[in-house]
Amino acid sequence: MTFRLRLRDWLLANDPAFSRLRQASRITATVVISVALLIAFHFIATPLPPAAYGLAITLSIEGGLAVRDRTASEQLVTRILAVVTGVAMVTLASALEGYRHVSDLVFLVVIFVAVYGRVFGQRWFAIGMFAFMSYFTGAYLRPSLDQLPALVLGAGISAAIAHLVRTVLLPNDRDLLRAIASVQQRVDEILHGIAAAARRPILRAADRRRLHALEERLKEAVLMAESFIATDTRRPAPEPGDVSADLAIGLFDIHLAAESVIVLSLQAMPPAAVVDAVLAHDAGEMERGMQSLGEANVKQLEAARALLWLHTVRDRLNRSLADLEAADLDEPPPAPSPEPPAATARFSLADPALRSAIQITLASGIAMVFGLMLSRERWFWAVLAAFLVFTNTRSRGDTAVKALQRSAGTLAGIVVGLAAASAIGGTVYIVLPLGAACIFLAFYFLPVSYATMTFFVSVVLSLAYSLLGVLTPQLLELRLEETLVGSVAGAAVAFVVFPTKTRTTLDAAIRNWCDKLSELLEEARRGTSGLDLVSRSQALDRAYRELAAAAKPLGVSWQLVTRPGHVRQTLAVFMGCTYWARIVARKMSQDPESPNDFAAQIEENLKLASKVRETGADYFYRSRSVAAPVERHLPVSRDDAGLGLEMVAVSLERLHSPRVRPAGEERGL
Repeated sequence: MTFRLRLRDWLLANDPAFSRLRQASRITATVVISVALLIAFHFIATPLPPAAYGLAITLSIEGGLAVRDRTASEQLVTRILAVVTGVAMVTLASALEGYRHVSDLVFLVVIFVAVYGRVFGQRWFAIGMFAFMSYFTGAYLRPSLDQLPALVLGAGISAAIAHLVRTVLLPNDRDLLRAIASVQQRVDEILHGIAAAARRPILRAADRRRLHALEERLKEAVLMAESFIATDTRRPAPEPGDVSADLAIGLFDIHLAAESVIVLSLQAMPPAAVVDAVLAHDAGEMERGMQSLGEANVKQLEAARALLWLHTVRDRLNRSLADLEAADLDEPPPAPSPEPPAATARFSLADPALRSAIQITLASGIAMVFGLMLSRERWFWAVLAAFLVFTNTRSRGDTAVKALQRSAGTLAGIVVGLAAASAIGGTVYIVLPLGAACIFLAFYFLPVSYATMTFFVSVVLSLAYSLLGVLTPQLLELRLEETLVGSVAGAAVAFVVFPTKTRTTLDAAIRNWCDKLSELLEEARRGTSGLDLVSRSQALDRAYRELAAAAKPLGVSWQLVTRPGHVRQTLAVFMGCTYWARIVARKMSQDPESPNDFAAQIEENLKLASKVRETGADYFYRSRSVAAPVERHLPVSRDDAGLGLEMVAVSLERLHSPRVRPAGEERGL
């Protein structure tokens, strides 16, 4: 295998559909091209002020992160509105430069409106981010009113380049194909892991942890591929019998088959030769391996049958994928995007959007006051930190973790940035490409680690200061202090003002999960079959992922599903129930008459789901004796929806095992 293919496989394994690679490449390309055009204009036409470059870079980054409309035309409208808003904010900041106290108060008003505007949808989230960052840039760099044409040029160029990069240079034209390739790659990783474990005389704890981690990675790739099917603007929503529906069911089956292989292999490892034959797609060797097993070891034979099932569904998925590629040769015109429902501004303290706007504005105001005590010139860093630590957080625990990550990333970035800048000495031909590389790495790692992103951004700022000739240890120390002020202000407000406990977020996530499970069971009781029942199961799977994310702040180690501990045990019960519900959905979707035979079991599961919904997050805040797993063979070689329903009930009942001792149930984050 060539280095190029090995690199591609490695990237797919770690980055489904190359989504992180594409996002980082888009942002970096937009920043580099925009700055290059401004430099060319600087030397060919007229000199440009630093604020033009600063605004172009800032809006280039926001244009890659915040604009998430489905179609190119919707994205263009959002960018035009965002640029107009951004220019207006820069103009306002410039006009108020002589009235600093008024400008500071107006900044807080801008923050409030930008945050509250998110209630009106994704477009207004993007416009709000442009408004905040533009006012921030204008107040920080202090351009004069006669420099506004240059700022308009910088904002316009950044928006135009961002749109061209998104739609022409790096479009979303093969996202689904890449995502499915990533699913196949992660299935291969699972098979390689099982083959390695099968060759050992004893299954090690490390093998179990690795297989569970690979299972989570597969789930991530499958969910991404399913999301691309659901949001593909080139074709309507999947309908039974079309290519998209076949792909959706194929992804569901490969996910279920791979999970079955893992669960059965952990009970009894299949022969390594059978696993190797599946990896090599050698049907003859698979059959010979199956024949050599005989009927002596039932569990091992069942694991081998699961491998054959996985091989079959992979072939079927590949055929559906080939049909999709053939269909794309005659690509239909984009389907119109549905109009989003009109939002209603309640403007009540019961409105989460208003509460969030008050929180962030108050945190920014506190950061502004203490930031001004440190520096009249650099206090904006504190406000920026306070504003950003609230972005994409679910609870006060999430906010505290993000504040810690931002502070740690800033500290490490300042140390490395100072060392790098001192070694380079402000050489422009080294600083510029190194800065571009750091921008790429910052946004490549953003979905994985906010601290890593902050680290690389801090390195970029250190390099920029060295290029401007203003880099000093005192300046970087002040940046760290301002960042700490903003992070602490954000975390403090999250805990004191309208606090959203992790427990509250967990309650909502568990209720959502129970609702999705109940909907699946109700559809099964009504005799729904095919794609509809599979879609219900996929919704339940997404609800489990939201539940796991909501539980994240409770653990010291955040890989909760693969590490020991009470939170992991509780999540494992929910994950097991989700898996067995998927078994039920698949079996009943294949046999529409079977629900009549399971009415009593379905009713029992509905009652248990209702009981779990009422108890909510209490499961994560109390210790209990966890019952040993019930020994059952998975329904791989037989059509047994009844066993799936039984195991759903067993999983739900395990949550109600006897309580042993309190574990800080009222003192969670």
